[in-house]
Amino acid sequence: MRKLLLLSLLPLIIFSQKIIETDIFTVNYSEKLEQPLWLEYDIFCIDGDYKRSGMGFKKFEGVHTSDALDYKYNVWDKGHLAPAATFDCSENMLLQTFTYINCALQHSKLNRGPWASLERYERKLAESYDVSVRIDLIFDNESIILPTGATVPDYFVKTINYNDKSIKVKFPNSDVSGVSWDAFLIEE
Repeated sequence: MRKLLLLSLLPLIIFSQKIIETDIFTVNYSEKLEQPLWLEYDIFCIDGDYKRSGMGFKKFEGVHTSDALDYKYNVWDKGHLAPAATFDCSENMLLQTFTYINCALQHSKLNRGPWASLERYERKLAESYDVSVRIDLIFDNESIILPTGATVPDYFVKTINYNDKSIKVKFPNSDVSGVSWDAFLIEE
């Protein structure tokens, strides 16, 4: 029954997708879920220091996205997928990370814990290698749908490619505080 329901939702998800290319990332965004389905970026800014103070998330013109209400009074952070700290070489690059097409409903303990630690690790890799990253958001028919309409991802799968190697990590979208990112490795 669960597979049948997911298959019945598939046309809604497929027809409400938009692939959007920015200067720093490409995203496949689902207007139905109000969340990205996947996002890809290359790390090419390794020594930026532009400050993000005062920047807030903005809507992306022409795309029905989540908004500030989806993140209010709950455990969900506006989790950057293309990290602000990875694109702080210019104001323009940094501003591009502060759009709702680049964030997901991410548990605060994941976002500020192992997710942030893995972002630091991929930036460290970029000091020596060309690094490309893909993040897939996993949903199913039991995914939480907030009263505001946005759907909460169940998992995040991050694949980091560098030097003909790859690291694949699958994070549950839950409180994983105190757990190292490498505990979620599924492929190295």
